[in-house]
Amino acid sequence: MIIWSDWKPLRLRSPVSGAVLAEILDGGQAFRWLCGSDGVWTGAWAGNVVRLRPSPANGLQWSAPSAAAAAAQTELERYLDADGDADGLADTLPWRSDGHLARCLAAYPGLRLLRQPIGETLLCFLCSATKRIVQIKQMVARLAANHGASLRFEEPDGPPRETDGRSPRPLFQRLPTWEELGRVPEAELRECGLGFRARHVHRTAQFLAERPGWLEATEAAPYGEARERLRSLPGVGEKIADCVLLFGAGRLEAFPVDVWILRAMAGHYGLRGWKPGQIAQFGRAHFGPLAGLAQQYLFAWERRRRS
Repeated sequence: MIIWSDWKPLRLRSPVSGAVLAEILDGGQAFRWLCGSDGVWTGAWAGNVVRLRPSPANGLQWSAPSAAAAAAQTELERYLDADGDADGLADTLPWRSDGHLARCLAAYPGLRLLRQPIGETLLCFLCSATKRIVQIKQMVARLAANHGASLRFEEPDGPPRETDGRSPRPLFQRLPTWEELGRVPEAELRECGLGFRARHVHRTAQFLAERPGWLEATEAAPYGEARERLRSLPGVGEKIADCVLLFGAGRLEAFPVDVWILRAMAGHYGLRGWKPGQIAQFGRAHFGPLAGLAQQYLFAWERRRRS
């Protein structure tokens, strides 16, 4: 049973509603957040476990295992880019001359990009090919349960606090490192439901385990170079490379193209029959250096209205 810290306010420079929070946490950027029937989100990344819930006036409240609460606040503020001016960034997009983009921005005020570890992001998106979000979550949860390690939070002495026996247990298992995955046979990865993706994860893990610092060097490289480095990995095409760079390295010029963006660009921009690479190039040219942020608004609008 987990003993949680008291609920504390989380100040965001650009506040978000409960609906926008759900899009941020469950809209395809990250795959380790679960929402309970009480509207409380529980999520995990890089050894952190945190709960979030909306509070009045578009604010947020957070709680963490009490033994890790002090460190969790700093990590959560960075993860959510709490000090970032999400609305100010959105205002620099070309919405004044793009009516559809203007509608998307108005529908999701405060939408932001998470600041995730690049290694975890790569692993999750290697599991994403041809799968829906709920299925990716299931694969990632099994990888953590079968090949990760338990996150143990020793309880400090002191008065009892809120306890919660319903917290999703898979979130208290960290994802395996690439070195750990490199020692896992492909057949065991398939038991996590990865299917053909197990081969890509296995070969990528062996590659990265033999090359310490390769991902960090990729993250620091110029966008074009970083994209090509990622595309050299097994199972990483244009879309996955752009997803990893956008959601795991903060490269806002990346413009991932999936089925939702294909539909958005065909229906609202007249790009019917265009190939994903052509659409990605158009997106970077049309939306500018923050094309990846525009992509998230377009993605959110299209998915919510067609799913």
